[in-house]
Amino acid sequence: MNTEIPKGSANPISFHRKILVLFAHPSVERSEANRPLAQAAARTEGITLVDLYAEYPTFVIDVDREQKRLLAHDVVVFLHPLYWYSTPSILKEWQDLVLEHDFAYGSKGTALHGKIFFSAITAGGTETAYCQEGYNHFTIRQLFQPLEQMAMLCGMIYLPPFALFGARTAVEEGRIEGHVADWVRVLKALRDDRMDIEAARELSKLNVELDSILKED
Repeated sequence: MNTEIPKGSANPISFHRKILVLFAHPSVERSEANRPLAQAAARTEGITLVDLYAEYPTFVIDVDREQKRLLAHDVVVFLHPLYWYSTPSILKEWQDLVLEHDFAYGSKGTALHGKIFFSAITAGGTETAYCQEGYNHFTIRQLFQPLEQMAMLCGMIYLPPFALFGARTAVEEGRIEGHVADWVRVLKALRDDRMDIEAARELSKLNVELDSILKED
């Protein structure tokens, strides 16, 4: 998979929003869920997909390059499996280095103000495990509050996670194709300004009620 795949043509279409998908999976060749999500994003017009593990195999992140990518896009998405209730390590490294004071936050750090941020995640456990009474004791949105606070500190608009639960059995249960189709619907709706952002912000997960927050073409 190419590390950066901007889509376009000889006569590029002007989209309402440009979307940056930062993909983080340390063993993508073994992925049954994240790989088709990344491939679908790469095929979608107006989306830039960056495979962080492929681009930075030694974790030496080019801060200037990443900041320029952020400036050039209106929506930022973390695409990754859920690792210990958080992101794979390279995304934490990316946050620590790229989201600098006076760039992303602080009195002069307004570069990300008004941009939209959310995570697209896959979790091995079932959705019922992610609640106060369940195995993991917290909802997925509660577990992602550090990222929500990151977005708020940077002046970004935070949306709840786009989540696939039970990812280990999703292929054999025939759930991957539908999830990928919903993923593309979300990306295109954000790109074309067909999502009710305020309604989406209140959801427990972004893909819980897509028909209620998306306007079709």
